[in-house]
Amino acid sequence: MSRTDGFTPETRMLIDGSLVGAASGKTFDNINPATEEVLGPVADASREDMQRAIAAARRAFEETDWSTNRELRKRCLEQLQDALEAEREELREELIAEVGTPRSVTYMAQLEGPLADAFRYPAKLIDEFPWERSLSDGDAFGTHSARAVWKEPLGVVGSIVPWNYPFEVTSNKIAQVLATGNTTVLKPAPDTPWNATRLGRLVAEKTDMPAGVFNVVTSSDHLVGEELTLSPLVDMISFTGSTVTGKRIMEKGAATLKRVFLELGGKSAMIVCDDADFASVVPAGSFVCMHAGQGCAMQTRMLLPRSRYDEGVELITQAMAAVAYGDPQDPANFSGPLISSRQRDRVLGYIAKGQEEGAKLVLGGGRPAHLPKGYYVEPTLFVDVDNSMTIAQEEIFGPVLCVIPYEDDDDAVRIANESAFGLSGGVFSASEERATAIARRVRTGSIGINGGVWYGADSPYGGYKTSGIGRQNGLEGFEQYLETKAVAWLRP
Repeated sequence: MSRTDGFTPETRMLIDGSLVGAASGKTFDNINPATEEVLGPVADASREDMQRAIAAARRAFEETDWSTNRELRKRCLEQLQDALEAEREELREELIAEVGTPRSVTYMAQLEGPLADAFRYPAKLIDEFPWERSLSDGDAFGTHSARAVWKEPLGVVGSIVPWNYPFEVTSNKIAQVLATGNTTVLKPAPDTPWNATRLGRLVAEKTDMPAGVFNVVTSSDHLVGEELTLSPLVDMISFTGSTVTGKRIMEKGAATLKRVFLELGGKSAMIVCDDADFASVVPAGSFVCMHAGQGCAMQTRMLLPRSRYDEGVELITQAMAAVAYGDPQDPANFSGPLISSRQRDRVLGYIAKGQEEGAKLVLGGGRPAHLPKGYYVEPTLFVDVDNSMTIAQEEIFGPVLCVIPYEDDDDAVRIANESAFGLSGGVFSASEERATAIARRVRTGSIGINGGVWYGADSPYGGYKTSGIGRQNGLEGFEQYLETKAVAWLRP
């Protein structure tokens, strides 16, 4: 273990109700991105291990009453909620260690946010959701029929999650998958496996969930996760991650006509209108540095009106320079390391590309000299960015903000929409009516008006265009894990 302590990791997977190692006995190292030290091992599954988990999930769906016993499902979700709350502080330390998330961020979306309602909301929906609804009588083809619609679970769902907010994504994903009566195999990112294996242990030890309903398979090989996409025993893939991988999942899943939920990348715009209170609004653009910018909904393009452009640049430069970053154990820090050396080098490559294409680098741009260990990149600010530049069009996933000037509201909307992505965004104006009008024109799956926060287990989250298909959370997310069956009874 590294100097980070305060938790006991689970190094085994959960397959068919048992906590097990890989059949081969192999393990791989979990690395602390803040120190580059080995935290410890975790089971390194093969394709055969994954196939065993898939078979267990299929069997649990077909042979247990999980898909039909709503009372059992609700009880198990509530048991898991209680178990997670009992280990809240261990989970916090674990996330700081393996994710590199700043301690301060665990009190937001990294832990406290999803722990508050990710399981409670779908558990509540089990009682409230209209699983059956009646239609008016039909007289088709000379018959008189009573008709209804039934909602039923899909079957086996492959749940594939990223490394940036692993517990947040996992909990919001599997809670709805399980609440709707499906079984699942969870494949965490190899960079952040322990929060997932902890969930597996808690399910096995603290809930009444039948064996095989919930499985966790950890592997250093991304192709092991692809078994979920290829297997005819899996009915749906629920994936959060990069657009490139999402496209591959769609392609590989086509052979078995898999349903997919894809929550993918973003390049969201923060539109600051000329009548906004710049002193209070513009500095908030430094939020892009939270957790080293490793968030798909980050507003990584700041759009400033030319009429107040210099004023805005001065304010955001001061704010970015004041971002506290470094050791994620320090509660004062808002930005920590990137997840890996590969990701750090990727971000640095984008920064170099921005300079090559003519964007003006005014802050940061490199590895901090005072942090020789860890995968850190300085908070980085580019100004005078043209929206056609690579750094304005591609997802960097680092603490990098691009400032883009615009002429008027129409130009701001054009620039915001001039992107392959459409995940999130924000609009700020002294006039709520004006901000709302602009927000309606931005092609994006979520948007905040004057700082409004849309996040929550009851709020459907996802994107337009290449930012994804489907929604996580809310009624829309709940229903996407269900099949629809039309039923009729012949009346005399």
